[in-house]
Amino acid sequence: MTNSRSFLLAGLLIGAATATGVYSYLASQSSTAASASGTTTTRSLQIAHGLPTTHPVHEGIVRFSERLNALSGGAITSEVFPAEQLGNETECLEKVSNGTLDLTKVSTAPIANFVPVMKVFSLPYLFDDSDHYWRVLDGEVGKELLDEVEKTENGAASGFVGLCYFDSGSRNFYAKTPILSPDDIRNKTVRVMQDPVAIEMIKAMDGNPFPMGFGELYSALQTGNVDAAENNPPSFVSSRHLEVCKEFSFDHHSRIPDLFIVSKTLWDTLSDQEKEWFQAAADDASLYQRELWKIGTEEAIATMKENGVTIHEPDLQPFRDATAEVTNMFAKGRIGDYVKKISETK
Repeated sequence: MTNSRSFLLAGLLIGAATATGVYSYLASQSSTAASASGTTTTRSLQIAHGLPTTHPVHEGIVRFSERLNALSGGAITSEVFPAEQLGNETECLEKVSNGTLDLTKVSTAPIANFVPVMKVFSLPYLFDDSDHYWRVLDGEVGKELLDEVEKTENGAASGFVGLCYFDSGSRNFYAKTPILSPDDIRNKTVRVMQDPVAIEMIKAMDGNPFPMGFGELYSALQTGNVDAAENNPPSFVSSRHLEVCKEFSFDHHSRIPDLFIVSKTLWDTLSDQEKEWFQAAADDASLYQRELWKIGTEEAIATMKENGVTIHEPDLQPFRDATAEVTNMFAKGRIGDYVKKISETK
């Protein structure tokens, strides 16, 4: 472990210890206040996501569960179901929308099938870099987009309430052969999320998009039914795709945040105090997960190199040029308005 990672991990541990003391105090105050006002109901929540327990997002969700339990004085407990135990992201979204699942983590790509304006996050090369990405998410535009989760295109309730963003880095191509330019995508079957923007992006490079669940991808890559995929380093490593694909290209074609969402069915039963606890726990978990993501990405890249993965940093301009038509295709109406707001965020 490098010195910088050691210092970062030490800082996280110190911060966690400090936060534990703060949350213990807040929890005792919250529990006393709730008991006096009778606003707290004992609740047992189910939280599902599609990632393994080694993933930084899972650790962020566990952090949320712990903090919510502390703030509620033990009245609100949670059971976390990782690794698609309760279904893939689309299935979990459907369950959250109809109120049969309490919370889930989902990429903003599949949620765009329920809330179309979220397609904006899938647009290729929407953000200049990581710093620009977080200036947007932490700012007013990010808050507006989080609020958009609550309604569909026609203004009807979606069944979701957005709590926070989790970091998922940038998405990049990987395969058994190097992908150094859009020409290397041509005629390849590329796994993408169930996302119309991602599908059109692969088509723009003359590839064959193949939407499928992430949990099914390892065997598809292994058998050759899928030639390539795209994701971030922690997911590439935790899914063991590095065992099959030894070529990873940092083309940074999209930076799609993960969303942590709660069922509107549950949200509407919460008292104002409970809603405050949910949001406070989510905000804490988001910051915690973001720091873990930095460590996890560094460690994932080191693991990739140790396992014989060749890492490429290709010229990005040909990729930008090849996918520009996709942005033009989708950046209309409200999505176009957000593209403008994001580009104007400095």
